[in-house]
Amino acid sequence: MANKPILKLERFLPYRLSIVSNKVSSIIADTYKDKFAISITEWRIMAVLGEYPDISADEISAKTQIEKSILSRSVSKLLKRNLIERDMAEDDRRRSMIRLSATGKSVYDEIVPLSYQYEDALLECFSEEEQAQFSHLIDRLYEHAGNL
Repeated sequence: MANKPILKLERFLPYRLSIVSNKVSSIIADTYKDKFAISITEWRIMAVLGEYPDISADEISAKTQIEKSILSRSVSKLLKRNLIERDMAEDDRRRSMIRLSATGKSVYDEIVPLSYQYEDALLECFSEEEQAQFSHLIDRLYEHAGNL
């Protein structure tokens, strides 16, 4: 019987990407979770709406890769807290359009600079050239994974 390969999880790329993602996300999430009581998923929704106001839940799901049932629960929570608003689309009454509320915009305006500060601190272990290369490699890996 041939030796079966053993998965070395700590060196397995999908696992490593997941662990890094979780670590990176949770550190910044602690900042806005404590001050604003917002989850990582809720912040990602708000971040998308800050950049793309008046989009549908389907468009948010596509941009964030958040599963629709999880997205729906998070949108409901954000609506209850008056951080976002939802209206029916004028061209299609079956589709709703979501945007940040005035309160949501003020929370967004506080979190964005903190996010950029954290990103700068995180990337300071790389030179400027390495940062550009890392960004390029992440983009390439994302595109390649989408083609598999």
